[in-house]
Amino acid sequence: MSLIKELWIFLKVRKKFWLLPIILIMLLLGLLIVVAQGSAVAPFIYTLF
Repeated sequence: MSLIKELWIFLKVRKKFWLLPIILIMLLLGLLIVVAQGSAVAPFIYTLF
């Protein structure tokens, strides 16, 4: 939790709010890859890319 708090403070202090969508999309893609590794949905997800 402290990493998220430090990241938010960094974004707020440095006025780098444009980085927030990039970070969120990278996290969502990472989560999608982790979930797709062992599921039956994997063939359908891989066709998206």
